[in-house]
Amino acid sequence: MEREWVVEESVAIEASASDVYAAVADPRRMREWSPEVFAAWVRGRTIAPGTRFVGFNRIGWRVWFTTCQVTAAVPGEAFAFRVSSFGVPVALWGYRIEEIAGQDDTGQDGASQDDAGQDGAGQDGAEGGSGPRTRLTEYWEDQRRDNRGAAFVSLLGRLFTGVPAGRRAAVNRDGMRATLDRIRTATEKG
Repeated sequence: MEREWVVEESVAIEASASDVYAAVADPRRMREWSPEVFAAWVRGRTIAPGTRFVGFNRIGWRVWFTTCQVTAAVPGEAFAFRVSSFGVPVALWGYRIEEIAGQDDTGQDGASQDDAGQDGAGQDGAEGGSGPRTRLTEYWEDQRRDNRGAAFVSLLGRLFTGVPAGRRAAVNRDGMRATLDRIRTATEKG
């Protein structure tokens, strides 16, 4: 099987784009959502492109940290950050946020299929309500290729996380699904 370098997962949420953005755009809240992240230290109070933070992660008994820098922070639209280890690129993580149409007269979702071929409702296809609906897409891009140090950080990744680089996409897909479900549950409760 060929190695996956990019993973995307989406979910429809019965909440406004601004509420969804508020949930994902503060790295300190990531421990509420992610099954791997248990803490984050952010340099400064403002989260904007260029903001640096450290993410603390765990799988089982294995604990590690990542150094990150925010690359995009557009309220109601997008949040992204780059992850590096010892100055070598490891991954790009991000969220795309878009308002989506509700149910039309035929009961079909008004949104079109996304690049992953999922219906406009995303992963679980939340039923249309009377309030705002937002599609949240979480994406991950493995940056451990075509750069000096890629083999080194892949080895470190396996040592610290217990996950070989070739399995990281599958592990992240499972984690993204759990993350998106937790975000949806929390933001829909308001």
